[in-house]
Amino acid sequence: MRRRIIFCCVAMMAFSFSIAQSSKPVSIIFDSDMGPDYDDVGAITLLHAFADSGYVKILATVASTNYEGVAGVFDVFNTYFNRPGIAIGVPHRTGLNMRDPQHWSDSVLAKYPHTIQRNSKVPESVEVYRKVLSQQPDNSVTIVTVGFFTNLSDLLKSPGDLYSPLTGAALVQQKVKLLVSMAGTFPSGKEFNVEKDAAASQYVVAHWTTPIIYSGFEIGRKIFTGLPLIHNNGIQNSPVKDVFSIAIPLAKQDSAGRMSWDETAVLIAAKGYEPYYTLHKGAMEVAADGSNTWNDNGKGQAYLVEKVPPKEVENIINSVMMHQPKKKP
Repeated sequence: MRRRIIFCCVAMMAFSFSIAQSSKPVSIIFDSDMGPDYDDVGAITLLHAFADSGYVKILATVASTNYEGVAGVFDVFNTYFNRPGIAIGVPHRTGLNMRDPQHWSDSVLAKYPHTIQRNSKVPESVEVYRKVLSQQPDNSVTIVTVGFFTNLSDLLKSPGDLYSPLTGAALVQQKVKLLVSMAGTFPSGKEFNVEKDAAASQYVVAHWTTPIIYSGFEIGRKIFTGLPLIHNNGIQNSPVKDVFSIAIPLAKQDSAGRMSWDETAVLIAAKGYEPYYTLHKGAMEVAADGSNTWNDNGKGQAYLVEKVPPKEVENIINSVMMHQPKKKP
């Protein structure tokens, strides 16, 4: 009951999909539904771990859901990893009101420090996008989406404002280097992230003008994570451990660990798709019902294809998910 797919083709210029690690951290805006599933928690943990290791600079964390409390949940994890000042946005008008059935979000909000108590205390996701993008060097930002395409559709349609006179589409073209997305089932199918806001998915794919790499449903469904974390007695008072400890026992299908869709997107955005994957280039085509096919003649997009056994990536993710916050000086 998770993830199934997207996308339509778009006429594009020749693109480079190279995201090999350079001497500079990858500047990332992280866009997540943060529930109804909990691989989002694994993903934001990897994001902060890679930031602590110097691979990533986190520019913003935005929600694509708007259930009351989602801003606070982001604040819990950003605060836990000693980055309470990271910008947070919520799609107040257009987001989907979907939350976790296991109620782990309520648990971490009740137990862990955070200053944002209500969604109304943070701006619209699109405002955060526009402000942050306007402040970055050209062709420098990687956007990682592990939820719905709601925010990106709204961003592309946005007019100029006090942050930039550029339209959203022009701002993306100028500032964004790469979009990495957990979305789709390849070469065809139907996936949760794409299907739930199919109209936004169609719009983004038709109008996005920088390279896109998809980590499809078939990639994360073979990677099971969380058990080493919850069995590690040395890790205490961790919202990450609490979430997996609460949620894994509630589903028989998670007895070997939770399938790890969102973590793979963060992994390749931070460290590159090699040596774990190769790319199948082309473009997604999306139907009105959110189902997809793949056009090998399309341009500017690619999906991941396994190059090493999934267990190797599973071991990496499990290890990084046990990362603990750096001690404050």
